[in-house]
Amino acid sequence: MLNISNNKLNKTIDISHYKAFQKVFHKRHFKHFNRFLLGFTIIVIIVLFFPWTQNISGNGFVTTLKPNQRPQTIQSPIPGRIEEWHVQEGDLVKKGDTILRISEIKNDYFDPNLVERTGKQIKAKEMSVTSYQGKVKALESQVQALRNERVLKLKQAKNKLLQSRLKVKSDSIDLQAANTNISIAQRQYDRVVQLESEGLKAVTDVEEKKLKLQETQAKLISQENKLLASKNEVLNAQIEINRVEATYSEKISKAQSNKFTAQSGQFDTEAQVTKLENQYTNYEIRNDLYFIKAPQDGYINKAIQSGIGETFKEGDKLVNIMPSHYDLAVEMYVRPIDLPLVHLGEKVRVQFDGWPAIIFSGWPNVSYGTYGGEIVAVETFISDNGKYRILISPDKNDHAWPEGVRVGSGANTMALLEDVPIWFEMWRQLNGFPPNYYQPESKSKIASTKKSSP
Repeated sequence: MLNISNNKLNKTIDISHYKAFQKVFHKRHFKHFNRFLLGFTIIVIIVLFFPWTQNISGNGFVTTLKPNQRPQTIQSPIPGRIEEWHVQEGDLVKKGDTILRISEIKNDYFDPNLVERTGKQIKAKEMSVTSYQGKVKALESQVQALRNERVLKLKQAKNKLLQSRLKVKSDSIDLQAANTNISIAQRQYDRVVQLESEGLKAVTDVEEKKLKLQETQAKLISQENKLLASKNEVLNAQIEINRVEATYSEKISKAQSNKFTAQSGQFDTEAQVTKLENQYTNYEIRNDLYFIKAPQDGYINKAIQSGIGETFKEGDKLVNIMPSHYDLAVEMYVRPIDLPLVHLGEKVRVQFDGWPAIIFSGWPNVSYGTYGGEIVAVETFISDNGKYRILISPDKNDHAWPEGVRVGSGANTMALLEDVPIWFEMWRQLNGFPPNYYQPESKSKIASTKKSSP
């Protein structure tokens, strides 16, 4: 049978009369079998030339297209204690609905009338600012009045100085007249003495002229005293001007110093008012934070903090909420070697967990139970799992994704690449070559346009 021996069994024993030999070695069976092999070979050769779409498969999960549509936790910006829950898990809440009410745990904010009393402090400080403003205005009026009075006093002192100078001139003229009078009286006296010696005048006339000469000398001395007094008055008038300027400069400087002191107090009080207003606003906002509200429409998934009277710190997670309106997307992770083959706008087939599918990876048109997708984002930094993240949105030109798909469920994806014959794909898979690197038509057209432009 196996021809491992020189003894040929089929030549020593005649098996032609057996029924098995007659059924197997009939020429009619050889004919049908050869036809079958020929037809199968032709079909296989034809199939080898069928188009095959190269693809990159990956695993991922369902997420949302926009970050604000993904599940989120609600935190409290202030520490507190849970006082009352207004929802339960699974409830649908609208934006602005109260989820829970908390109370204060810091002793700085225990006063229930804190906002009202802060407002009263603001009013008192504002009245103080008004008083300072009035004091500043009064001091400004005082400074102006002192300046006006200084002008008048200086005019008065200058007028007195002018009068003193005129009086000096008048006394000077009188002194010159007195000098003239004494010269005349001296000559008259000398003449009378000479005439008396000649016997032409009596002794009485000599005595009269001598008396008149003495009177004239007395007037001359008196006039000299008056002139000196007038000059002294000029000096006094100049001193008075300097005194008036110094006195009123001191008064004005003092009033201005008081004014600046009042302004400093005013500015300091205004700063205190601003600080109190800031505290007032903070207290009002803090009062609103005692009610934790829903940031958007959604469902309450889980209460992370539970019970009544439980305390928490600022920033602690309180409750988990899932938006009620969201656009589905799929996160797909590809190997770094396949990343250059992925482009924005690439078509992708998606299979969701729990949805039965018959997948022909190279023939997406005959795949049953898969849904169309389109790549909308490609991450430029590798993820912790050693792969690159790609975001896929529903393909608008394909049928809609199932309504029962929920965020977080698993998904298998296939990124569709270039169309090649089946024989080429089998040859590539047997040799372990990567899929063909290619550029989308839109990018190749843009590149050719840039090259052709001068």
